[in-house]
Amino acid sequence: NMTDSSLLNTELELEQQEELYQQLLLQTMGKLQTESSDSKSIRPQPGMCVKTFTEPGKEKVFINICQSSSVPPPPELSREELVDLLQSEDPSGYRVPMSLGEPHTEVDNSSQSCTAYDVVINQDFFQKCQEDALFQQFVILVSAEGLENKYKLELSRDWKVLKNRKFLGSVSEQNIRTKSRPTIQVLQPQYINSCDFRPKFRLLVEPPTGHPENLVAEIHLPGVPSSRSLLLDVGEDRLVLTARPSLFHLDVFHPFLVDQDNTAAQFNNQTQILTVTMPVVSS
Repeated sequence: NMTDSSLLNTELELEQQEELYQQLLLQTMGKLQTESSDSKSIRPQPGMCVKTFTEPGKEKVFINICQSSSVPPPPELSREELVDLLQSEDPSGYRVPMSLGEPHTEVDNSSQSCTAYDVVINQDFFQKCQEDALFQQFVILVSAEGLENKYKLELSRDWKVLKNRKFLGSVSEQNIRTKSRPTIQVLQPQYINSCDFRPKFRLLVEPPTGHPENLVAEIHLPGVPSSRSLLLDVGEDRLVLTARPSLFHLDVFHPFLVDQDNTAAQFNNQTQILTVTMPVVSS
């Protein structure tokens, strides 16, 4: 009888895991469909042109940093806070909303072929960068890192802002988000006290050193009877969990891009811990 009971529990747990995973996929698909309506086409204004090159190939790359009032501004950041941020171990805790355009081939002043990328940031924030060289270097840095992550590039940090050129090529329209994402929450690998129905959770990187392969979320859900009560939504850099009926709610942004299609979730009925394993695409 004990064996039969164990088998039944195992089968039930597998069914619950499969149901939870199906919910995850459906929620993710719904999120992607919703996001498509949160964008619009704009024609940005030229701002500044930055010259750099790829590593190790030394191919010329130009970054056109453009401006538009349609791009949401980043959270308020003082110069002192920026200095502290740049000196911290993980400056990715501050996000600058931006639109990263597709690469386009252009011709430089030497009549040589080169690649240009268009990056659009908020107009007011761009003006702040024009007034302060520290903010200007910061926005160039986050633009370069954004392009590196999106297009699997490695760009030299020995860049140069062109004095007599605000744009290389011709300004084209871009599709941008019309809704701003919150600042990334930089989470330490330790449990955080729950409050206002926020469950205890932790985010772990596997392996702990070197290139991250998986981001693992462990979420403690006391009182949740089974995975049937859970709705899980995994975005490319966001995890949203709701435990019905209104037991817990968790909405977390993290500094990684993850593979939504190959994300897996498992709920342990005994420990009441939900484990979500998300393969990391880039950080």
